[in-house]
Amino acid sequence: MLRFEGFAASRAAGGPQRLPALLLLGLLALARPLAAAELEVGGPAGSRRLDSAVLLATPVTRDIDVPDDVAYGRPMRFRAVPLAPLLAAAGFTAADTVEAVALDGYVAQLPAAALLSDAADGAQAWLAIEPPDAPWPKLPRGEGTAGPFYLVWQEPQAGGITPEQWPFQLAVLRRVAAPAERWPALNPPAGAGSDAQRGLAVFVQHCLPCHRLNGAGEATIGPDLNRPMSPVEYFRPDLLRRYLREPAALRTWPGQGMPGFAESVLPAADLEALLAYLAAMAAAR
Repeated sequence: MLRFEGFAASRAAGGPQRLPALLLLGLLALARPLAAAELEVGGPAGSRRLDSAVLLATPVTRDIDVPDDVAYGRPMRFRAVPLAPLLAAAGFTAADTVEAVALDGYVAQLPAAALLSDAADGAQAWLAIEPPDAPWPKLPRGEGTAGPFYLVWQEPQAGGITPEQWPFQLAVLRRVAAPAERWPALNPPAGAGSDAQRGLAVFVQHCLPCHRLNGAGEATIGPDLNRPMSPVEYFRPDLLRRYLREPAALRTWPGQGMPGFAESVLPAADLEALLAYLAAMAAAR
């Protein structure tokens, strides 16, 4: 039986959570049941494949309640393990960027500092695991379930966590360079204003998980937002603002997946910074 030395199974018990690197090796040494799924975790300590059935059987796995789940739009209960110890065991540090790759082509760039946090009064990331013998409900839009792995949060408001930072149907978590360093084509042109400079961070958080820009990015869900044209070139400014807030109010199509960005998620100042960034990138194309 695996032992979890020095690991507090509940934050409520107090003290930092720790998970030795030997845990990952022990998990991998166990036999993988036929129906299990795997999550690839690639960090400075190397790449590992974590088995869903083995994770579900570990003593640190627990039931967590998520009052306002992003994928399902309602309260949910999941079997989950704290994500911070898994990333720490793979060698991640707070300065890293974690790329979360989903099965449907969604690719989020997440700050490792938020994922590694285990502060008792802050947001905490969990890896929810879909039991093979008890599948989760179908997603509201009918794209299967949110499994086999789903990054969920408790107390997300304490860390300013947005819906784009809840990737479901998760397949890979890996360490990558920061987006502006990895893809220089994302950087605003020389001389761009401060709003455009700040808009890059807004774009990375809210848009890059589904879209590319100037060919830069990994997502395959939505179109490139600067090639061949930028939305600032074919939307009037007032209509583009309305479209970002409520896409279905202006345009609908089969399989529509574009979410609306409420002001609680995308404040007006951030929206204006995003539009300034898109305009600067279009002008420099």
